[in-house]
Amino acid sequence: MKRLMVCGTIGYCLWSCAVAQCAEDAPPYPVVWEITQGMQSPESAYFDPAAQCIFVSQIGQGGPLGKNGDGVISKLSPDGKVIALRWIAGLHAPKGMRSHGGRLWVSDIDQLVEIDVARGQIAQRVAVPGAKFLNDVACDDQGTVYVSETFNTKIYRYRDGKAEVWAEGEELEYPNGLLVVGDQLVVAAWGRPEEDFSTKVPGRLFTLDLSSARKTPITPEPVGNLDGLETVAEGRYLVSDWNAGRVLYVSPAGQSRVVLQLPKGAADIGYIPDQQLLIVPQMLENRVTAYHLTRPRQ
Repeated sequence: MKRLMVCGTIGYCLWSCAVAQCAEDAPPYPVVWEITQGMQSPESAYFDPAAQCIFVSQIGQGGPLGKNGDGVISKLSPDGKVIALRWIAGLHAPKGMRSHGGRLWVSDIDQLVEIDVARGQIAQRVAVPGAKFLNDVACDDQGTVYVSETFNTKIYRYRDGKAEVWAEGEELEYPNGLLVVGDQLVVAAWGRPEEDFSTKVPGRLFTLDLSSARKTPITPEPVGNLDGLETVAEGRYLVSDWNAGRVLYVSPAGQSRVVLQLPKGAADIGYIPDQQLLIVPQMLENRVTAYHLTRPRQ
């Protein structure tokens, strides 16, 4: 595949204008790189700015609830080269990831897995009481870890060696994607799931205050079965919609536009800001694709 040059960083206003102009009627954003070999149900892609690499969680053949030790974390370079396909092995169905202080935290069904990034080794596995489907992970500046439990509509908090329920209830709209921004936890919700994971009322994007857990909507109306979540600038987000296969741009006013239309299974996205590089694990396609979100210079 021909590699495209990545343009220099542009201001967020120009970026958001480009999205607004290109979302509905322009050709897709260019593919910078794509990986299919060795990919088995990739669920999450996360760019670790400290390690300057991309981690990809792969559920493997056991499915999202399978406890067969088939799950792995792969390590990639930002230009799409595979550094280690099985960087961490022996997990079950790893999903969301986030790092703090040289530790990569990974959700794995009913555990939080702490990985020493420098050593490439599992440091500990933390059992999360009552959890059945842990999903995405976020960390605040103090190293507190938050993890969503989508189908029990809870968010757990891990700090001082203890995992406990931090927020719960139908008002969380079955939370999936998490991201700490300042003193807020941004939540991308799936919506109440049916047996086939579809929803009659899909989820919204909203924030929870880290001190009070008070909820503030970002999107006033439901927008999709939301999965991955990244910020591109203050108040501006990229969000994936797993069932519809879409990646959405959400403005500070809560308006959403389609950035990319992909097959069903667009999962937990990653983003490299200084390259405007969007990394999409296409879970059902067994591929990870990186897109350049600004137009190449003519």
